[in-house]
Amino acid sequence: MSLKHKCWNGLLSLGLLLGIATGDAVAQPSETTSEPNQFRRVELPLPLKVGVTLGGMALIGLELWWFQFSKTKAQQAEVHQGVQEIDVTVDGGYEPSRIVVQAGQLVRLNFLRKDPSSCLEKVLLPDFHQSVDLLLNHTTAVAAIINSKSWQARL
Repeated sequence: MSLKHKCWNGLLSLGLLLGIATGDAVAQPSETTSEPNQFRRVELPLPLKVGVTLGGMALIGLELWWFQFSKTKAQQAEVHQGVQEIDVTVDGGYEPSRIVVQAGQLVRLNFLRKDPSSCLEKVLLPDFHQSVDLLLNHTTAVAAIINSKSWQARL
């Protein structure tokens, strides 16, 4: 069974368990006490309980999708005249944020900075001992040879 099916089965089981458990233990009825701080039982219609449970499960599912399954896929660099090239747009982040290149070949990253914020005006590549200033609305090329197959660039 895939991870996606396991997650959905777990969420449905948890929702069912919580729905059954909260059906009788919403509040303890007060016997004949006249204290104003006592809880009193509030009867809710079954469709409302089901709706709230399904809404909560939908929100949990949306959160899981957002943080676990919506990650962008890596983009493969294109080879032009023996040089692997990829265009990276800098606009509130880096797009694509993951790239795939062949080891042992020259790689050219073309950064186009569109965001005027100062935190994106420089790109640091410590593995290549490079620090490059990115000019606003200009393409800046950074070239390097990646010798290791285990090196990963996450921008």
